[in-house]
Amino acid sequence: MSEPMNDPTEKSWLDLELQDDFDEELEQEIDDSRIPPELRALQQARKAPGIDRSFYFRELLRLQSELLKLQDWVVHKGLKVVVLFEGRDSAGKGGAIKRITQRVNPRTCRVVALPAPSDREKKQWYFQRFISHLPAAGEIVLFDRSWYNRAGVERVMGFASETEVEDFFRDVPEFERMLVRSGIIVIKYWFSISDEEQQYRFLMRIHDPIKQWKLSPMDLQSRIRWEQYTKAKEDMFERTNIPEAPWYILEGNDKKRARLNCIAHLLSLIPYEEVPHQPICLPERVFDPNYERRTLPVELYVPETY
Repeated sequence: MSEPMNDPTEKSWLDLELQDDFDEELEQEIDDSRIPPELRALQQARKAPGIDRSFYFRELLRLQSELLKLQDWVVHKGLKVVVLFEGRDSAGKGGAIKRITQRVNPRTCRVVALPAPSDREKKQWYFQRFISHLPAAGEIVLFDRSWYNRAGVERVMGFASETEVEDFFRDVPEFERMLVRSGIIVIKYWFSISDEEQQYRFLMRIHDPIKQWKLSPMDLQSRIRWEQYTKAKEDMFERTNIPEAPWYILEGNDKKRARLNCIAHLLSLIPYEEVPHQPICLPERVFDPNYERRTLPVELYVPETY
């Protein structure tokens, strides 16, 4: 073991490794908090209670460690889990999904974010294109928007006829009951934000080049049709909130609280235990005294710009 450092300002390699792991979340935190100059005045007038940052980070890391235990349990027991993330545009679905998937194994916990249906998919049974993405045993699938597009954007924007919408409302409860009967755990989240909060987040996207890609023509239409989306949401809850797959509403005006509440609630829905693992021992490297490492051409290396 190396001697301890004398300079208290220097960090050990272990400290640096832990800091690097923490920096991943810090990078996203900085991205969330950057305010374009055009919105400084609006930010000063906007009242946001916020949450203590150190508490947020501690709780997030604690909950993420529990998510790892849950994932191990899902794999160990061969469970099949589907989590739907729905809500208004800019409500925080993507941020919550990022924090859920940030430290888990992507081989058994994956995100599905389907584009608009192709011409062929439009001619299929409506649920058909979602079925191929459902989980096998030992998998968790997170849908960043789901078949509920038909009850929301497709209905409000006129992409689906009233007959198609009625067919959807008639079919979706039985479709979800079929999933549950097949052994799939179906969890449905709706991220809710206020009119004023959505306006602020859209303005952030308009004035921030890094976030402009998040703003689509459909997002702009959602501002114009706020009340229509509200009526569609209320109708959706009334007609699709079934005991086998109930809706859970998350207050999303405070992004950090919404993320913590979402993860904590998700963990509470699936009873899990810590799966015992065999201790891992790092094997000794095998050295070949006759092996000589070759010098590779310098042009193969990426320039050290930093």
